[in-house]
Amino acid sequence: MKTLLHPAYIPNIRTFAVLTQNEVEWEVEDNFQKQTYRNRAYICADRGKLMLNIPIQHVGKNQGRQKYKDIRIDHSENWQRQHWRTLQTAYRTSPFFEYYEDEIATLYEKVPEFLLDFNLKSIAIICDCLQITMPTNKSSSYKVQPENMLDLRSLVDAKKKYEHALTSYSQVFGDRHGFIENMSCFDLLFNEGTNALSYLKKVDVNT
Repeated sequence: MKTLLHPAYIPNIRTFAVLTQNEVEWEVEDNFQKQTYRNRAYICADRGKLMLNIPIQHVGKNQGRQKYKDIRIDHSENWQRQHWRTLQTAYRTSPFFEYYEDEIATLYEKVPEFLLDFNLKSIAIICDCLQITMPTNKSSSYKVQPENMLDLRSLVDAKKKYEHALTSYSQVFGDRHGFIENMSCFDLLFNEGTNALSYLKKVDVNT
C-alpha cells in the first residue's frame, strides 16, 4: 500500500519495516519539528540506549517556522566524526560490522549542507546494504490528511509509544541490558546481517 513517511536519520527498525513492506512516498513539504527522528537516532552502546544527534542551524523566531527541506546542518563541531567513532565503538565486535563498514563510512565522509538530503542518503545506504530499491517518490505539497495512502508520518515522533513489542534478536551488549528494541536499522544490520531483511518483512507494521 502507498505510504507516506518522513525521511529520518538512519531510521529505526519500525520505519524500515514499513519501507520494506510498502510503496513509500517521502514527506518533504512539512515544517521542521523538534523531538523527532529527523535529526536523531538511537543505537545500543555499552551503557545502553544512546542518542546520536545532528546539530542544526537555528533561525531567529521572527522568521517563523522553517520547512524541513530548508534546514541546514550545523558543522561548527565535527559531529560526523563523533557519530562514526561512536558507531565503531558500539558495534566493532558485532558479527556483521566489518561486512558493512566501508559502505556506511561513506555517509560520514562528505560535509552535507541540508538535513533532508543527508537523511535520504542515509536511507539509500541502508537500502543498498539490504539490497532493496530506495524509494524516490516525494510529496509535492503538504496535506494534513493525505488521500488514497496510509499516513505513517507519526513514526518520526521520537516519543511515540507502540502497543506491541518487536521480536528480539541478539545485540552486542544484550547480556548487560537485555534486548533494546526499535533502534536505528544500523543495529539490526550489524547484529543480523543478511537476516535483517527477513526480520523487517516479518514486523507487524500496523502496531
